[in-house]
Amino acid sequence: MASPAEHFDLLALGIGVNVKLLIDRPDGTYCFREKKDRVYYISERLLHLAQTVKPDNLIAAGTCFGKFTKTNKFRLHITALTYIAPYAPYKIWVKPSAEQQFLYGHHIIKSGLGRITENTPKHHGVVVYTMSDIPIGFGVASRTTAECRHADPLATIVFHQADVGEYIRSEDTLT
Repeated sequence: MASPAEHFDLLALGIGVNVKLLIDRPDGTYCFREKKDRVYYISERLLHLAQTVKPDNLIAAGTCFGKFTKTNKFRLHITALTYIAPYAPYKIWVKPSAEQQFLYGHHIIKSGLGRITENTPKHHGVVVYTMSDIPIGFGVASRTTAECRHADPLATIVFHQADVGEYIRSEDTLT
């Protein structure tokens, strides 16, 4: 299983050095805990309260940030979006015409790209925003900012990873 240091490395891919801001917050100290291959983000105060519950009776505590796959790779869940979005150094804004396609789980192509953060590296985590600055998901940049400028209109710019539309698409399995 991955060590706590590896959790921070994976999270740092998405938000860089700002991961420290998730731990030491003005409203208290927060931490990451793993339970059954899922990683939870929880305040230390709530963690102490959760420890009074028998482990067999506790389903979850805190916000699920992601899970480890069977191949031991970490996948961020959409529930982490509200925590990651303010600290993300690399952002992509999609045009209104491309929002729906992204929310249906499709990759973002060049013709749907509104803006991109300058110096976005290839294969790095990005937060996807609407043109009105509402975070709607995240993915992995398939091209650098410079490559995006000269890409074909049908070229993939961002590989889809998660979006807020998952709540509706997975509604029958969530209950």
